[in-house]
Amino acid sequence: MGVAERDDPETIGRRVQKLRVERGLTQKQLAEPVYTPAYVSTLESGRVRPSDDALRHLADRLGVAFDELATGRSARLVTELRLRLTGAQRTLAAGEAEAAVEEYTGLLAEAEAHGLAEERAAALLGLGECALETGELVVGREYFERAERCLADAPLPARVPALRGRAVAHYLAGELRYAVYLLETTIDELNRGGLHDPDALLLLYTGAIGPYMDMGAYVRAAQAAEFALALAPQSQNPELVARMHRSVARTLLAEGRVAEADASLAKAAELYRELHLRTELANCHWMRGYVYAQNGELERAEKELREALEMLSARRASLYSSQVTVELADVLHRRGSSREAADLLRGVLGGLSPERGAVHAAAAHRLLGIIAEDARETERAEEHYVRAMSLLERAGAAGDLADLCRLLGDLLRRTGRVEAALDAYRTGLGHRTAPGTTTLGPAPAQPPV
Repeated sequence: MGVAERDDPETIGRRVQKLRVERGLTQKQLAEPVYTPAYVSTLESGRVRPSDDALRHLADRLGVAFDELATGRSARLVTELRLRLTGAQRTLAAGEAEAAVEEYTGLLAEAEAHGLAEERAAALLGLGECALETGELVVGREYFERAERCLADAPLPARVPALRGRAVAHYLAGELRYAVYLLETTIDELNRGGLHDPDALLLLYTGAIGPYMDMGAYVRAAQAAEFALALAPQSQNPELVARMHRSVARTLLAEGRVAEADASLAKAAELYRELHLRTELANCHWMRGYVYAQNGELERAEKELREALEMLSARRASLYSSQVTVELADVLHRRGSSREAADLLRGVLGGLSPERGAVHAAAAHRLLGIIAEDARETERAEEHYVRAMSLLERAGAAGDLADLCRLLGDLLRRTGRVEAALDAYRTGLGHRTAPGTTTLGPAPAQPPV
């Protein structure tokens, strides 16, 4: 422990005097055999900054730990706080976000009162994750930023969970490019600086897959998945490995490797069950439903998505519930239940916005447009397509935007507006050009795997 981490001499002096009196020792008894009573008197009055050796001697005579004498914090206090932080993490993992917020808030206050930076950052991270769970993205981002500031002097790998949390908050808000920027610059700094921390890199590569896929950067998403798979055996965190398998399934599916995607999700689900991570298990059902839907297995897709929705709704994970509802509505429409699908979509649109789930809000408008077209309600269909385009352009979701431009172009062409249709097609073609290179900078440095 360096000098800067200790309390000031006056505080230490008062602490030494209090402990000495409590133990019934004289200044001479405390000082012997190494120091003099006069030195102890000077120290207790706060007129001298004790050396590490002097503090160790005094701590030994007083029967306390060095850290407790130097900082006022007992090792037991720190251990208890860390155990309670683990408990709060379990509460959140069980899907009880509101209860977890109460636990983390109390822990944050205690960590701040005792000047425990690492535990304070852990509590702020927990509150950030709770906010993501409940869809309070701005609040979550602020907690992650506070955690980063708290760890400003710590090595970069220690700050990665806060950076990743902030990137996820931006991603869920529809700010795809900025989320990718945060993740890529951190990956680059780690790899170029030789800071090969497997857990930190795994967290970042896994976090980048979703934004890459939504931006149409499929090559870069596949590369991130490849690196994540290579890093997984070096990780000691089974939750991270499970999350990696869930994200990698998206890239496998995009490459047409459906069986491998399903196997990856099965591995993730098994780990989540072992870890009792209910919300993550719900997300796994969600992803599995997506895989089945893409493979045309609509009945199985509906079953998985309904299970995910039930689990997430029970845990008041409102933003994620809305996103699952959009995908469930797509499956219902494809199964011929367009009215139920439209009702679901209209019900969730109030909870989605350009700043909160922009990509899924666009998907809801896109599907409502398709349903309106099927019902020959051309004007309403066009209105939904235009709203979806605005959301996707703002988010930078190039892959989905290209497909939407095709739908809008076809609609305009069928209604005789050929020039407007051509403009829509050109816009779509522009977003299809060289996916993964036109909207992103150079790829970050590769890890030594």
